[in-house]
Amino acid sequence: MSDWQPTASLDNLKLRAELLTKFRAFFSTRGVLEVDTPALSRAGATDRHIQSFRVEDGRKGHLYLHTSPEFPMKRLLAAGVGDIYQLCKVFRSGEAGRMHNPEFTMLEWYRIGFDHHQLMAEVAELIGALLPELDPPEYLTYREAFQTHAGFDVVTAGSKDCIAALNRAGRQVPAEDQLDYDGWLDMVAGDLVYPALGKGRLTFIYNYPASQAALARVWPGEPPVAERFEAFIGGVELVNGFHELSDAAEQRRRFEADRAYRKAQGLMEVPLDEGLLAGLEQGLPDCAGVALGFDRLVMIAAGARSIEEVIAFPADRA
Repeated sequence: MSDWQPTASLDNLKLRAELLTKFRAFFSTRGVLEVDTPALSRAGATDRHIQSFRVEDGRKGHLYLHTSPEFPMKRLLAAGVGDIYQLCKVFRSGEAGRMHNPEFTMLEWYRIGFDHHQLMAEVAELIGALLPELDPPEYLTYREAFQTHAGFDVVTAGSKDCIAALNRAGRQVPAEDQLDYDGWLDMVAGDLVYPALGKGRLTFIYNYPASQAALARVWPGEPPVAERFEAFIGGVELVNGFHELSDAAEQRRRFEADRAYRKAQGLMEVPLDEGLLAGLEQGLPDCAGVALGFDRLVMIAAGARSIEEVIAFPADRA
């Protein structure tokens, strides 16, 4: 076997260990409890853009490797555990490339009584402590980011404006009816907006369209916006956070809408996480939560071009 050796250098493996130690020290000083939830679940991810690994269980049919520890962590929050964080491996089928590996490391944490603005401030504090060479963070609404980097207003625009922006940038695009407006916005974001963010600093994007709320609350303004944020360094998406939705009925409606989409698209049908929904019905405290891609952070800290440079054994060598 010629590929038995790790793809990461010894220096980068030591850097991983150093950053993990600093994460734990950061949360320890704030009284945030480290927790450890199962990687195997009876429920799969209903997210339209994330595919679960399904594995055989000799007793009960199928189980699913978690794509995020979010749901069991929220059950802990509903049970009254307080502020928590977790460092764990997560699994997403079909994700491979320079920035992706099907198995990767995620840091996720929840703060009771925080909204998304307070949690963005804490993310900035954490990243600033780990990467002190960065300039002060930048904060843009989703609408401002598109106006600046794609040249149109997402509130008044439509699919044709997305296609025009992509054409101006020389991108090849599918037929207009191949995507809905959110799909076109995702394409423009991935091709034109996100790559332009986080030049020498952490850039936050917040107040996403309500149609992209996922597990976030919706602020009923004009227009309504999702209390959701993402953050980027050097065009690389690093975090995804929410002021968490606590309405069990609304969460079930969104899950069912995602399942209908998956069925229409021929994607794997997965059972809902009834444990999460029962926890929400019991009462999720007002909180905000965020997931951070640890391997990508190590890439940035190490100046690496590929995720393979910072993990010991990527999927092809595992």
